[in-house]
Amino acid sequence: MVSNINQLLVQAHTAYNAADWSSLIQYLQQLILGTDSKHPEIVKNREYLLTLALSILEVGDFQQRWEITKVLTNLGNIAIPPLIEILEDEDAEEELRWYAARTLGEFQQPEAIAPLVELLKTGEDEELKAIAATALGQMGTVAIAAFSELLLNEDTRLLAVRSLSCIPQTETITPLLSVVQDSQATIRTAAIEALSSFHDERIPPILLNALDDIAATVRRAAVLGLGFRPDLRETLDLVTRLQPKLYDFNLDVCCAAAVSLSRMGSDEAAKHLFNLLISPQTPIKLQLETIRALSWLETPSSLEYLQTAFNQITSETLWQEIVTVLGRVQKPQTTQAVEILLQILRCLWRASLTQHPAIEIANVKSAIALSLGQLGEIQAIEPLISLLADSNASVRLHAIAALKNLDGEAAHQKLLQLANNAALTPDLQQGIAIALAEW
Repeated sequence: MVSNINQLLVQAHTAYNAADWSSLIQYLQQLILGTDSKHPEIVKNREYLLTLALSILEVGDFQQRWEITKVLTNLGNIAIPPLIEILEDEDAEEELRWYAARTLGEFQQPEAIAPLVELLKTGEDEELKAIAATALGQMGTVAIAAFSELLLNEDTRLLAVRSLSCIPQTETITPLLSVVQDSQATIRTAAIEALSSFHDERIPPILLNALDDIAATVRRAAVLGLGFRPDLRETLDLVTRLQPKLYDFNLDVCCAAAVSLSRMGSDEAAKHLFNLLISPQTPIKLQLETIRALSWLETPSSLEYLQTAFNQITSETLWQEIVTVLGRVQKPQTTQAVEILLQILRCLWRASLTQHPAIEIANVKSAIALSLGQLGEIQAIEPLISLLADSNASVRLHAIAALKNLDGEAAHQKLLQLANNAALTPDLQQGIAIALAEW
């Protein structure tokens, strides 16, 4: 074993002298990352191995630097002082300092905190400061005290909040709460977003208060945060509190409110979403978000509202979105979704009586076929076969794809049975022939 280690050491030295960085990385990885990394011979030469690794960090290309960082972290705390020296060298190459900051974060050692914090306080390069903040965030609870100090400085407060948000520890709640009323909207937003990931009794009142913040970004963050607390729906009357935000001055807040109401799982939430959807004043972007929100609720009433909306609105885009989201409904509501789609198809087939404007919209019928295929309910086979008679080639192709996806073997057998049925219309006979040829 000793001879093998000595051989690798010699090979590493030779590669270093030849500036063969790729080979040097391989030898160092074998020595430092291998199963024998704690061998006395390797430990004895650790300082020299550190020198070799640092040489790659200083002159290697991007990929070589990326690979050598793991070697540096596995060398242990002896790598921290030279990395700090690189970080503090304002004349050093920017990418080299970037790697030094990133690698220091991997150590999660208190001695690496001070230089990273100092960089955040005094550095001018925003990208490098962002890397330093991320590195501190990787250190977890050991860095929380440092971030709490940075919150006191207006110039470093935002980076500190964003870094605290990367630490999923309850110890970050108290420092984050200290800035939820900050004068800068970006800081309030970042704090609300970070706090929303915790289930702590101190947070819901903060989110409710932020619903009326002057800044739309803060209101949106609060709306989304409350959406993650359906367990408090009744206690805090969240549906009633969120409903007005469907009509916020800011469209992004409205869309966020639709998403959050979809997580409430109540018929009351579904009703509010339906009323918003069918309102002629609602922008189409918000209508689309509302359609998705109703489908995410996946309650009988929310799916019924989608069916009712299909018959009341006159937008091809919205028709297509409704039938598309119905195809994504999960069990146990898939049977209801299939029945709604089949009822829509029957409505289209009775066009001479209903005069539904979607009758000539091939994209809608193609979307219905696709959704029926995704839902996997066998009763859709015959309606899908009927679509093979459609005059539009795209509709026929989507019907064929849906039949294959639904139950390819059963559909194929059904088509074979119908292939020689003279009672079928010529269009359906032709469509079946095309489908069998495509199978």
